[in-house]
Amino acid sequence: MDRTEIAEMDSLPDGATEFVRRKLEDDHGYLSWLNTEVETIERGRVVLSIPFDDKLTNADGRTIHGGVAATLIDTAGGVAQRTTFEDPLDGGVATVNLNANYLRPANGDLRAEAEVVRAGGSIGVSEMTVTTAGNGGEGAEEDGERDGNRSEVVVGQGSFRLFRE
Repeated sequence: MDRTEIAEMDSLPDGATEFVRRKLEDDHGYLSWLNTEVETIERGRVVLSIPFDDKLTNADGRTIHGGVAATLIDTAGGVAQRTTFEDPLDGGVATVNLNANYLRPANGDLRAEAEVVRAGGSIGVSEMTVTTAGNGGEGAEEDGERDGNRSEVVVGQGSFRLFRE
């Protein structure tokens, strides 16, 4: 199934968005600890965010550790794949491969957007981008928000094993 076929699918079932939001924001220990927020969930596309927090920074105290961005793209890419299931609440998704290219330091709130490139019978591929508003910590203006724009900090692609039920 490619982007065109995904766009032609019916809307997500009632309750799917709230279920995913609760699972990621409240029930998942690690993602909850990161204060992960679900901004958008639709067929083939997911937007997640994590607010700047000193506990997530490197030793410099102002740039967010790259593992946080990697977690965000991994999660967003997998959840986006789940939206291609007839019922996103059935089945499962497991990461097979994750590629993250770091472009610049992240020193503000993180926002990840994931789009499904293809969702096959057992393997799916998503493309993900993480941006920052650069509003956290000293020197944020250098690499962050400029005139209301967000800066790309990580681009990535993931392959996911799809367990359709």
